[in-house]
Amino acid sequence: MTHRYAELPMYVAPDEVQEANERWIERIVARLGVSRRSARGLDLMQLWLSPQLLFTQTCGYPLMTLLRGQVKLIGRPRYELEHASGGDHCSLLLSREREGRRTLEDFHGSRGVINDEGSNSGMNLLRRCLAPLHRDGRFFASVGQSGAHRESLRWLREDLADLAAVDSVTFAYLARFAPHEVAGLRVVAHSALSPCLPYITPVESSVEDIERIRAAMNQALRELPDVVATLGLSEVLPASEADYQVLLDYRDQAQALGFAHLR
Repeated sequence: MTHRYAELPMYVAPDEVQEANERWIERIVARLGVSRRSARGLDLMQLWLSPQLLFTQTCGYPLMTLLRGQVKLIGRPRYELEHASGGDHCSLLLSREREGRRTLEDFHGSRGVINDEGSNSGMNLLRRCLAPLHRDGRFFASVGQSGAHRESLRWLREDLADLAAVDSVTFAYLARFAPHEVAGLRVVAHSALSPCLPYITPVESSVEDIERIRAAMNQALRELPDVVATLGLSEVLPASEADYQVLLDYRDQAQALGFAHLR
């Protein structure tokens, strides 16, 4: 029996989401007749590029930059959640409810926070929103990196930052299962739509391999209605790099406006 990595590291909280993902993974690998290999000790790049990978999930921005030509797409999730449907999601630009600034323009000169420089929802979509509003290449007085969307939310709650962009799927999960983590926050604006975070497999995978994995993912969802209800995930749609080109278009639009770097 083949031993392969099968991990879903992008949405790992709250516990209900992590547990549902684990149940889904186990059903998928069982249907494929594969033995799951422990990925403990691997960082994201090692997981994404491992030749022993069966499937995992990545962010759309590294898919089109760091990983381009080094992995193949299985598909993208169709979540049916608030601000995420039909295979697309967005970023929610958030501040504290008690914050006196109400519009994006009002936040010029404030403190921004992103989860990571390579994040689509935390950085790329935010940059595209702010590009028309910068002055001399700068919007924020300072930009911190929190390391994770949940941490960015904590920075807002604890008055360590004033504005953050958070993936709408992450926000929906927290609002449902850990509402204290979004309490006292409000949505200032929504970003443009973006294709949901893609599922990938090694570049050596054949078309038949990819179709078999996607079929097993969807069959497992049909067999696990409680997992579907928890994740708000009804289907894995076919996807191609062409679907994610829009993320580079957003980058290029910001650059054309003189805002290549989020500052």
